[in-house]
Amino acid sequence: MNHPLRLTILICSFCLASFLNACKSGSVSIFKPASAHEQYQRKLISAGLDKTAMGALWLTSATLSLDKALNITIPFKEAGYFSAEKANAAAYKFKALKGQKLTISIIKKPATGASIYLDVWQMNTENMKLVASADTLNSNILFDVEDEGTFLIRLQPELLQSVEYRLEITSGPSQGFPTHSGLNSVKSFFGDGRDANTRKHEGVDIFGKFRSPVIATNDGTVERVNENNLGGRVVWFRPANKDYTLYYAHLDEQLVNAGQQVKKGDTLGLMGNTGNAKTTAPHLHFGFYTRGGAINPLPFINPYIQQPDNIASPLVNLNKTFRTAQNVFLHHSTEKKDESYAKLQSGTILTVSAANAKWVKAELADGGTGFIEYNAIAKVEKPLLKIKLKAFQTTVYDKPDSSALVKLILKESTLVNVLGNFENYHLISHDDEQIGWIKK
Repeated sequence: MNHPLRLTILICSFCLASFLNACKSGSVSIFKPASAHEQYQRKLISAGLDKTAMGALWLTSATLSLDKALNITIPFKEAGYFSAEKANAAAYKFKALKGQKLTISIIKKPATGASIYLDVWQMNTENMKLVASADTLNSNILFDVEDEGTFLIRLQPELLQSVEYRLEITSGPSQGFPTHSGLNSVKSFFGDGRDANTRKHEGVDIFGKFRSPVIATNDGTVERVNENNLGGRVVWFRPANKDYTLYYAHLDEQLVNAGQQVKKGDTLGLMGNTGNAKTTAPHLHFGFYTRGGAINPLPFINPYIQQPDNIASPLVNLNKTFRTAQNVFLHHSTEKKDESYAKLQSGTILTVSAANAKWVKAELADGGTGFIEYNAIAKVEKPLLKIKLKAFQTTVYDKPDSSALVKLILKESTLVNVLGNFENYHLISHDDEQIGWIKK
């Protein structure tokens, strides 16, 4: 670590300790923060830490990470590392369907001490809506997806804390299954053609034994119990605190009354083939209706929870410096079909900040991030080549940028090892010690 950065961290550490003591005494007043992250951010500003280099970097990283969020698909599992010296944040975007229940779990090392703040937003064309947040780890965040769309999550540890973490995101049903049979009993799906394709199927058909129970998918209220030509004997059920109604049709018998309060798993009726199902095997026509009409029930009740693949890259690689072993693409998504990428030349220096099933997340020397296939990187153990400096004086920078801090000046004919590259700069070592960046 260079001396200016060490001094900055020492100053910030002293300020942070004073700030934490002030928090315990209740001297900082916070009014209705949107999340634990925002509450912590306001305390940093109140303590004046936003005027320090590390405090300003923490605040900037919180904002910039959202603009640079990488795309992932659910299920997702990742192991990652936050370095206290970088004050970084990580952000990801993913899609979810209405009716799914998302589970987001984080485990951190060390288990005690600093928190990692987690915020979850749903994105739309105008703004972002905060839907979940946490500042305690080793416990799950669960929430129902009320509207299909894109979600964004951000993880960020407290200032001046190095933390290793495990993140896992899975999706499952927000409602229980409406019979005692499994998913294999669903034989007709939402949108299938009906009556020579003159209309579309507005639900799913779940087959089973005649007069087997059909059950409440959650706690709620029976809204109507009646008969009609298509559905025969039907029950309309509203789960508690939801904006949709469930439709149970073709029942042989209804066992509840309108206005009745029921618990999850209570029997609402018995499976049959009434209505227009007289010539078919006994089954439950199961539909979901909102103010906008019928929607697909399957995401709400599909009991299958797909587990993420295991992490492929060794976790000892986290927070280590690597270089690309070949020309590779830096992807912005975990999907192979991703077209938003940049090409990296062989020998490009990077830091591995996280790893998932197929990729490592790479941080480049200019702060850019993205996914690289884990087998396309190599440890920086031996130099790529040795060169003798030709200039009368060669400036060594702490970053691949001519406006960066100057670490030292090397004289002409000095023999240095080239460890890797970034754009127009070499990362070099001298006398077996990594010292910085020089122009090519």
